[in-house]
Order: sequence, then structure tokens, then C-alpha cells
Amino acid sequence: MKLSGFHPVALAPIAAVVMVSAVHAQAVDTKAAPDRLVRAAVEGVIAQIQANPETRSGDLSKITAVVQRQFLPYTDFGRTTRLAVGAAWKTATPEQQKTLQEQFTQLLVRSYAVSLSQLRDQNPKFRYQPPQAGSSANDSVVGTRVLNNGDEMLIDYRLTKTADGWKIYDINMMGAWLIEVYRKQFADIVARDGVDGLVKYLTNHNARGAT
Repeated sequence: MKLSGFHPVALAPIAAVVMVSAVHAQAVDTKAAPDRLVRAAVEGVIAQIQANPETRSGDLSKITAVVQRQFLPYTDFGRTTRLAVGAAWKTATPEQQKTLQEQFTQLLVRSYAVSLSQLRDQNPKFRYQPPQAGSSANDSVVGTRVLNNGDEMLIDYRLTKTADGWKIYDINMMGAWLIEVYRKQFADIVARDGVDGLVKYLTNHNARGAT
């Protein structure tokens, strides 16, 4: 399965990532086991996209709205941002941290929507592995196999256990964890232009994407 659109910004792009989402917060039990949560997320979002004529026709703004509404409750993008920014996060001001999280979340949401738009009229099949222990008792990894038109993609989801249940915060496709790739890119930008440079870079990238 070949998708485009979900990749680190500008530098050293990797293959697109299908970071499948979830149905509405009222419909999914976030206290569920990690594999059950991922399964509900995967199958729920595809069904929602395919059931709506506007999203099924490829209206990217509508698909992005679905991702914004239905995906974010099942992620911990605050954690994703902190880990991707790395050591520079501690030196950033509260306002910089707020903007970084907002802009990085916007980037991920739109990139995911672009990837989803390519699955809107297809019939992918998903297989799920039992959750594996992560780096701690509050960390878990769920492996999946995505089958689509004869192609297969292996995707691992990393989840963290929060007070609100399990949340997806990282993804691995073909051996590349999303946070690790972004961390290197962000470190290069911060080393060259500082935290303000990273804020500006993400803001400009999102502005270009919006147009």
C-alpha cells in the first residue's frame, strides 16, 4: 500500500504513515486494552470517512475536520510534541511550548488527513497483534498488518496509559518511529535557529499547507 502526505516536514522525508484514527469519543472506551482501542480507532475512522459523501469524494477540508473531531481524543500529542522537540522543550518558554504543540498537532492532523484521503474509496483489511509491553508498565506497543489491494504494510502503534486511559502517541512503519525522525529534524532546526526558529518553521509549513 503506497500512500503519500504523512511525513516529517521538509527534511529527509520518510514513507507515508497510516496513523489510523478513532470513532467519536462517546463511542469508544478509552479505558479499553491497547489492542482494542487501536482496533476501534482503525475501523471506526475508515467507516466514518467512507460513509460520508463529502469525505468519500476526497474533500480534504472535510476529512481534516473528521480527524480533528474524532482522532485527537485518542492521542496524546502533548507527549508526542515533548518527545519530538527533545531537550529544547525544557528551555522553551510556556508560550513557545504552547505554540509548538499547536503547530505540531496541526501538522500531524493535516498530514494524516492527506493519507486518509487515499483510502477513502478502498477496502483495507486490518489484522491486530496482542499488545506487547513497552518501556514501562504505562507503555504498550500494538502491531498491525494493513492489507490493501494485494499490498501489505506493517505498522506498530505506541500507546501511553494516562488518567483518561490509553492514548496513541507514536507510530513505527518499516523500522522508523515517527518521534525519532522528527526529533532529529527538530534538533537540527533548533541548533541552527533556536526554538523560535522551530516555531517559525512549523508555522510557515502549516500556512503553506493551508493554501
